[in-house]
Amino acid sequence: MKRSHLPGQPVHVLQRGNNSSPVFFGPQDARLYLEWLTQTALAEGVAIHAYVLMTNHIHLLATATTPAALGRCMQSVGIRYTRHINGTKGRTGTLWDGPYRAANISDGRYVLNCSRYIELNPVRNGLAASASAYRWSSYRANADGQADALITPHPIYIALGATPEARASAYRALFDEAIPDATLTAIRSATNGGAELSADYAPRPRGRPRRAA
Repeated sequence: MKRSHLPGQPVHVLQRGNNSSPVFFGPQDARLYLEWLTQTALAEGVAIHAYVLMTNHIHLLATATTPAALGRCMQSVGIRYTRHINGTKGRTGTLWDGPYRAANISDGRYVLNCSRYIELNPVRNGLAASASAYRWSSYRANADGQADALITPHPIYIALGATPEARASAYRALFDEAIPDATLTAIRSATNGGAELSADYAPRPRGRPRRAA
């Protein structure tokens, strides 16, 4: 299935393991996936702004330079990584639960919220006490300024400060407040449903709308 995204528009990407099964079985797997993603993203013209590798799924915040670049990148890395896992684990068949899911982000206010959403995923899932305590995410690059070959800062992140230190400090400060529940719901619903995160996006209540009095 071909995916198309507007060049220059950030996208929240979610890809799960088949039947929610694990896709990462140890540090070496995670290191290889990040290494191959770094190489392929550069080759395809995809900038990665935030990421997290969970046991059975991944999240990315990415911007592509051409409509098909992100799809090619995800397909290439997915196939290469599946071959690695199948070869080392003696398994066959698909590793992923179909194509990745994605939400195009047309409202800039969602960019940093989505980045925080991604890096806080291990905390919400009980894998770490804080975002900084989790090894396989972009938090240390964005919040502490640590070198990460995979990360390309988004212009909205760059606007946080005049220097790398100021940007990292301002970004860390964003984690002092929880992401509003409505924003969490919007991000989840848009990504799972392939919708667009825009200024007027909000999940609609189920059932018929009430009649006006």
